[in-house]
Amino acid sequence: MATVEMIRKGLLHDIYPHLYATRFDNGEMDRRFASLLATHSELFKVADAKLFSTAGRSELGGNHTDHNLGKVLAATINLDTIAAVSPRDDNLVVLISEGYPPVEIDLANLEMAEREKNTTEALVRGIAFAFKQRGLAIGGWQANTTSRVLKGSGLSSSAAIEVLCATIFNHLFNGDTLSPIELAIIGQFSENHYFGKPSGLMDQVACANGGIVSIDFEDAKNPVVTPVPFSFEKHGYHLVIVDTGGNHADLTPEYASVPEEMRQVATYFNKKNLREIEADSFAAALPELRKQLDNDRALLRAIHFFGENDRVTSMLEALEKEDMQGFLSKVRSSGESSFCFLQNLYPTTNPQEQGLSLAIAMTKEILGDDSTVRVHGGGFAGTIQAYVPTGKLSVYKDYLESVFGEGTVTRIAVREKESCCIAE
Repeated sequence: MATVEMIRKGLLHDIYPHLYATRFDNGEMDRRFASLLATHSELFKVADAKLFSTAGRSELGGNHTDHNLGKVLAATINLDTIAAVSPRDDNLVVLISEGYPPVEIDLANLEMAEREKNTTEALVRGIAFAFKQRGLAIGGWQANTTSRVLKGSGLSSSAAIEVLCATIFNHLFNGDTLSPIELAIIGQFSENHYFGKPSGLMDQVACANGGIVSIDFEDAKNPVVTPVPFSFEKHGYHLVIVDTGGNHADLTPEYASVPEEMRQVATYFNKKNLREIEADSFAAALPELRKQLDNDRALLRAIHFFGENDRVTSMLEALEKEDMQGFLSKVRSSGESSFCFLQNLYPTTNPQEQGLSLAIAMTKEILGDDSTVRVHGGGFAGTIQAYVPTGKLSVYKDYLESVFGEGTVTRIAVREKESCCIAE
């Protein structure tokens, strides 16, 4: 088990590059983990603890396709949630996340509770239930966390917490039996059934797995994950996230409308998901679909789904061929499709607030013909994603931050390491 003194002596220096690529400073990270351990000691009166790290994710392609069994391209990133963890002798899980009220769950009761919907208690309880349902061991533990995965930023802070808690159960009581994909499936189960948010599986897989991955969800229980080794910086570009200041907290109905409307189209064909339908069959049925559904947005969202699925295949092929310009061309198309057809740039309940649209417009203005920009993640609020040429990074950052505030532009790196215990 790690101690503050061990951290100060460089215990984690060999692991940092695998967690943070080139975007870290040894001294800064040592202080971060030492502070985490010191807080753990103060909170729980123990001298040492295990250290865990689970990253956020950046969606590269496949916007809102996973919940209809589509294809996505995503990257694990260098912004993570870290935890100091020690086992308990009782059946309690105590989780204290920096900036949030403490959470305490009695594992003797794993029933879903309506009053816990949309809470961290629900997530932890659902994860524990999923482990027990699989015949795996669970037990009490106590943890404190701190995170650089910004809440409401589209970098999947909730999925990171889910995967982190699943990783802790997996490591402490099951000898790391479960794979990253299995941990992701458990996290999604908890979010869907206990937390009450109808998310797909992309967020959890990308937080759990490490690196850039293509994920095909056609078989929901056995998604096909293809690692894609690639460096944007090697090709002269930086992956940049701009936080426009919106928050996802009250937008669950907006997110839920996307899979619901896509499935309205699928239902016409007596199918549950759009992946079960051929694009040609959809196009042929469009006149009758419009009459029956009386929902043009559902049709546009289906058009986005079919086009986005094809784009992910093309994006994967471009990365495998080291074809950066081919990849960027498909990213541009993805962004336009999300804006025009998927329509997840701002909430219908508050059209006056369009930070995402404004940030995209500013990006196109400052970067000109070589601008590649799209909504990032779930949309409706939060962040955009831009591929910024190295020579324009400084001027881009200054321009966007002049409107959205200092520190809102973040250059991110791809993390290669999966969610794991990094120090015993």
